[in-house]
Amino acid sequence: MPEWVYRVRAALIGATYRGLVRPIFFAIDPERIHDRMTATGVRLGRYRITRALTRAAFVYRHPMLEQTLAGIHFTNPIGLAAGFDKNAQLTATLPQVGFGFAEVGSITGEPCAGNAPPRLHRLPHSKSLLVYYGLKNDGARAITERLRDKHFAIPIGMSIAKTNNRATCDTDNGIQDYAKAFSHVANLGAYTTINISCPNTFGGEPFTDPDRLERLLSRLDQLPTTKPIFIKLAPDLDMDTLDSLIAVAEQHRVQGYICSNLTKNRNNPLIKDQVPTYGGLSGKVVEPLANKLLARVYQQAPGKIIIGCGGVFSAEDAYKKIRLGASLVQLITGMIYQGPQLIGQINQGLVRLLKRDGYKNISQAIGVDNPAKSRRHV
Repeated sequence: MPEWVYRVRAALIGATYRGLVRPIFFAIDPERIHDRMTATGVRLGRYRITRALTRAAFVYRHPMLEQTLAGIHFTNPIGLAAGFDKNAQLTATLPQVGFGFAEVGSITGEPCAGNAPPRLHRLPHSKSLLVYYGLKNDGARAITERLRDKHFAIPIGMSIAKTNNRATCDTDNGIQDYAKAFSHVANLGAYTTINISCPNTFGGEPFTDPDRLERLLSRLDQLPTTKPIFIKLAPDLDMDTLDSLIAVAEQHRVQGYICSNLTKNRNNPLIKDQVPTYGGLSGKVVEPLANKLLARVYQQAPGKIIIGCGGVFSAEDAYKKIRLGASLVQLITGMIYQGPQLIGQINQGLVRLLKRDGYKNISQAIGVDNPAKSRRHV
């Protein structure tokens, strides 16, 4: 298909979404819309004809975007971040929307109802979402049973976290809860992410302490897996703490980092809306923090895979993360504001930017704007 056809297709879908669909969606409670769209996605993924029609509407592919990282082949670098497909119900649909990979969960050792509603808010002037779900999910056992016999058309990552309850506030109990989730899912997907940075749980983020992280990773080292392990980091970390966490992780079988999760910091000039005191913020509010974090991780953990996440609304946003050191990029909020055609638009835009800058493959652009650009990802 000619490039201009892809551009026109995406422009028409995007204009329809922003002009007609989004105003209707944004007039309805966001969690209700999320649940309805998840149900719609499940139906679209159930039948061959609906998968084919969805694919025809959204997918863009180009060999310049393909890369193999840690033995995993990615047809493009744009993935769905954890937190959208909480219960791994959309794994048949996400490839048809154009994602090169996706992450489900976060999945916890025990079923978790999450925090009480309201727990999802739109912040339109800030191009952000306020998220307070508190790791709502069906639990590791149920999700494992759901996925056990599935074939995944794209790499699916398994994000795990500790169950959001008072019992896991105790460090030993929290570690055992992580271990339970890990033991269920660690060989199920393409990789496993250890989410130590959810801002919406009992006990806060205890494993952003280097000593506790050491204990957690030492326990997980005892559990067998053949798949890569990533750590998801918080954007509000100071650089000294970040360096200490990386130093710990580098002594274990961690192959990469996700930069980053939601921000809790309300002293942020990018916040343009009234914001409740609870919950974490996504989207443009977190983008500068996430980019600073990933640039530092690229410097401190040479050779490791970095997934950039936070504030991706365009190809230029994704390319900036790649040039700072990200091998892959995740999004959720940009898709909610811009429309589902955004994934294809970003991928087509990345090809244009790579050609402009004289690169033949996206791997050549990784880290070129980072002061540590001589350190290349493997």
